[in-house]
Amino acid sequence: MKSYFSLTVLALFLPATMLCYQLMPRRLRWLVLLAASYIFFWSISGKLLVFLLISTGTIWLAGIGLDRLLRERASRLRAPGANRRDIKRRYARYMRFVLAAGLVVNLSMLFAFKYLSFAQRLLAPLATPLLAHAGITFPQEAVALAAPIGISFYTLQAVSYLIDVHRQSISADRNPARLALFLSFFPLIMEGPICRYGDTAQALWAGRPITAENISRGGMRILWGLAKKVIVADRVNLLVKTVFEQYGSYDGGVIALAAVLYTVQLYCDFSGTMDFVMGCGRIFGVTLPENFKQPYLSRTASEFWQRWHITLGTWFRDYVFYPLSLSKPVKRLTSAARKAFGNRMGPLAASGVALLAVWLGNGLWHGAGGQYVLFGLFWFVAIWIGGLTEPFAQALCERLRIDRASMPYRVLQHVRTLAIIFVGELIFRAQGGSAALGMLGKLLGGFTLESFANGTVLGLGMDAADFVCVGIAVAVIVAVGILRERGVSLTTWFWSHNAVTWSAAVCALAIIAVIFGAYGAGYVPVDPMYASF
Repeated sequence: MKSYFSLTVLALFLPATMLCYQLMPRRLRWLVLLAASYIFFWSISGKLLVFLLISTGTIWLAGIGLDRLLRERASRLRAPGANRRDIKRRYARYMRFVLAAGLVVNLSMLFAFKYLSFAQRLLAPLATPLLAHAGITFPQEAVALAAPIGISFYTLQAVSYLIDVHRQSISADRNPARLALFLSFFPLIMEGPICRYGDTAQALWAGRPITAENISRGGMRILWGLAKKVIVADRVNLLVKTVFEQYGSYDGGVIALAAVLYTVQLYCDFSGTMDFVMGCGRIFGVTLPENFKQPYLSRTASEFWQRWHITLGTWFRDYVFYPLSLSKPVKRLTSAARKAFGNRMGPLAASGVALLAVWLGNGLWHGAGGQYVLFGLFWFVAIWIGGLTEPFAQALCERLRIDRASMPYRVLQHVRTLAIIFVGELIFRAQGGSAALGMLGKLLGGFTLESFANGTVLGLGMDAADFVCVGIAVAVIVAVGILRERGVSLTTWFWSHNAVTWSAAVCALAIIAVIFGAYGAGYVPVDPMYASF
């Protein structure tokens, strides 16, 4: 069950889970979801399930410990003659220790599985000669550990839960099984979205009945995601894989095409999986946070990341950017920058420290490699410079009497932002940092259209019919996105009509996915792309 869109999941696992869920008494339905989630996790990661249990157990214990300290502190503060300042200081220290212990355990597991090999490669040139003087041999063979599925996602959820308990935004759950469901709910475990305990946990164990409307609307969402994945994402995979793995054999024009197609592939794969997740949640009466909001309609780099992988962006905003921005060192830096550069530019310049931390973290969260560091730095520069230059752009437009709300100006902004996105995704997909720089060099210094003229591009895994099929599918996806941007939901529109109209829409979507999907003889199934991050 490595893909949500496998026949095993769609035809067996999901229906069986729905049946068992509906047959159970309402108060026990959440246990069915928990059992299904652990079966799903075990089917992919096997014995690595133990690390999910360790994460759940430590977060539960730390949360209970924080809750107990909070109650003790409140009791002592109410005592007559209590030294309130001393009590608050002492308990703040205790709580920081418990919080740190819980975070260290979980982040250490994430580091060991995901970054140990990367850190070893970085340290080897420095550590090898230093340790040699002491007669110690630094291990040269990279450590490779098989990571549990979804460790990047459930770790961030665990961290947010514990920090929210520490901040008293939520109360610690005294039932470890309910916390386990929050961390392991099977639609979320592979690719998110990254949920907050206070927003989704209650709905998970509410045991709402499965209704015909939820099945119909959730099923339509799943079909839409399936169509995006099998018609577009899987179809362009061979060309993208070929060019990125052998970029030295192609000119800049082909590299540009591969970067554009990868950008389309990543969106259709990731958002298609999110459609499954949202649809599956809807079936069980659970409303999950949307992770996409028409990102390619963005006009700035900053806006793009407010629309793409929304839950990851808000996680970094709430748990990295704000705490760093409000820390004493950054506050002092902001005051100094405000004096040096003014009230407008000073805070923007100082906020670059927190923004840099966010984007280095964002890049490395996706993977341990030089390309991910470059990816984070690229977006940091694009967003920070965008913020710094915005006042000058506005002043220039006013001086030249350019209407920034006009269609030509908006189109120019969209084109510029798409170019930034394509370059960013090229870096993201490259086979390492040096490969990313090499591809950018060929893109800028060796751009030609010769491969298009001589037919080379048609021999890279996609023929003319494939390009036509993908082009039409992308046009439909863009049209649906524009309608959503304008507040029009086709699902709601079809559902508001009679059953015949709705049934015809569902059947049409299913038939289109079957006819135009990339599968069959010679087809290599493509695992969900974000599941590896």
